[in-house]
Amino acid sequence: MIIYNVTINVQEDIHDKWIKWMKEEHIPEMLDTKKFQKALMTRVMVQEPMGGITYSVQYTTESKEMLESYYNEDADEMRSKSKPFEGKFVAFRTELEVISEQ
Repeated sequence: MIIYNVTINVQEDIHDKWIKWMKEEHIPEMLDTKKFQKALMTRVMVQEPMGGITYSVQYTTESKEMLESYYNEDADEMRSKSKPFEGKFVAFRTELEVISEQ
């Protein structure tokens, strides 16, 4: 099991519109690619010195191969849909391998 983690710091002036877009459009579209079984969106509970509000969205996929398939087939299109928020957020992505779940 692989978790594709996207951590995003969003400026306050677009926050409400961005949250609505994530919950109603972006995350459902990510799941519609059929590359991920579920998504968990969390708020990072630390004040960032640079300001903004930080979130982590964790998409669970079955394998590294399936994640590679997402990168090759869907990632560019999915990332391009964030254009309305361009310059108002910073994102970084991390791949996590699930070792144990209890």
